[in-house]
Amino acid sequence: MPPTPKSLQSMQRIIALPITRPRNPKHNASKLLTYYQFQVHLPKSTKLKVDEPSQSRWKPQGGYIHWARTKALDTWANFGKAPEGNWKLKVFRTGERLVDRIDFEEHALKAVDPSMGPAIVNITGQGTQGNNEKRKVMIPLLYAPSIHNAEASLAQLRDLVQIREPRHRKGFWIWALLTPLTFPFKLIPIIPNFPFFFCVYRLWSHYRAYRASQYLAALIKHGHVVPAPSLELNAIYKQFGLKSVAAPPSEPLSQDSADSKAVTFSPSTAEGVDMLLTLEAVPDIVSTFSLEETSASDMYRAFEQARVRTILST
Repeated sequence: MPPTPKSLQSMQRIIALPITRPRNPKHNASKLLTYYQFQVHLPKSTKLKVDEPSQSRWKPQGGYIHWARTKALDTWANFGKAPEGNWKLKVFRTGERLVDRIDFEEHALKAVDPSMGPAIVNITGQGTQGNNEKRKVMIPLLYAPSIHNAEASLAQLRDLVQIREPRHRKGFWIWALLTPLTFPFKLIPIIPNFPFFFCVYRLWSHYRAYRASQYLAALIKHGHVVPAPSLELNAIYKQFGLKSVAAPPSEPLSQDSADSKAVTFSPSTAEGVDMLLTLEAVPDIVSTFSLEETSASDMYRAFEQARVRTILST
């Protein structure tokens, strides 16, 4: 099977960032709370030629939906630029606190846009057909071999999408039922109907995360996601890791890096939590992998949520 062109490989990848590991063995100490940076889409200007039935592709979310989403995001950003003491700034800060309570896994999944992804797999789970296998797109799952091995990294991602898919399907229907109940708030003069807007946002967020979970599950099922050890990621864990972690058996990265699996970290930890990375690692991750600046805020949110969850589970 011919390899995926480098131009496509650089546009598509999943970065696995394990954050915490519970110290109490009664609470599945081997379970890692992992943040995933998903980049499984192609720019609009990129065309991938495949002989895929038209019904197996998602339609791009353009037109009115795209305009409405962009308008809403711009309006919300302007709220955050309001002067101190203004009601818009107060609403913005309250909204941001509510957003911070949303699971970081949902934030990560809703960033996946299957409508802009390559037409390599049917969202219902049916694989590619005919000679499409000759052009099979491979999406690397980058992981640090000092934390876990290839099999474990793929298994954790598979578990994530299997857990999140029904959760977001349920969340979509719950918020779909709640949204009409906010219509009467529109009768209040002057004040915008913030409950309605928040319900619509949660509805949209669950829908995006649900469809992304379906898409990723199909990619994994048909072998499009391939674990790939990352020297760069391993170096980041070596520099910013907090807790000594026993390295699992893993294939060597290269002949020159055979000792990379023997990475040990300083023993500093949060109470009841093995923090595998510090917050100081975020700028380096963004810089090393050329991520958008907005990725940093998502990572900070994930780090804090993972820390709190792990403490509560001990």
